Formats: sequence, C-alpha cells, structure tokens
Amino acid sequence: MKYPFLLLLFIVLVYSGCKSTGKKEIIGVDSMKVMMWDLMRADELYQRMIIKDSTVKKRKENIRLYETVFLLHKTSKGKFDTSYKYYASNPVIFKVLIDSLDAFATRERSKVFNYGQGH
Repeated sequence: MKYPFLLLLFIVLVYSGCKSTGKKEIIGVDSMKVMMWDLMRADELYQRMIIKDSTVKKRKENIRLYETVFLLHKTSKGKFDTSYKYYASNPVIFKVLIDSLDAFATRERSKVFNYGQGH
C-alpha cells in the first residue's frame, strides 16, 4: 500500500520538475559538452594570450572569445547560463554532463596526441 503512493509521488515530482524548467530553453547534453569544451579551449587560448600581451586583459579579449564560442554554437550567453544552472541544480544529470565532457575531452586530446605521433 505504501509503495504505490511513493511511486505516484515520485512520478509527480519528476513531472513537475521537468515541466517547470521549460525543456526548450535547456541545451542538450551533447551540445552542452561540446560548448563547454570550446569554452575551456577559449580560456586556455586567453591565458596564452595574456602571457604574450599584457594589454589583452584591458581589451577584455576573454569576453570576445566566449561570444565567438556562443556564435559558433548558435546560442547566447543567457541560454548557456540557464542551461548550466539547470544541470548544476540536478546532480544526476550534471554528473552525466560532466562524465560526457570528460570522455569527449579524452577523445579530443587523444586525437591531438595521435596526430602528433604521425597518426
């Protein structure tokens, strides 16, 4: 008798949680992982630029790089932020995103390493 009630409660909570976020506004895991990878690469590029040219900080080059990534992925900073907050507030889904990003990053690094080794 107790289990059907708990199951019904779980279904209601899951449904209401999904409904309130407006799924149209959330970037999918596959797109999000690639975008996060590109943002991390933009950060790395920015750090290298700072070493070579100290005026980069004054020109806010990091913001330009982020905007370029968002344009490349046909999204906006606002949509990215909304999606990131959604994932961060849902630990199970966030873990899926982070694990997916980690696997993607490993594959990308492997491609670069293998290319440097003569294929």
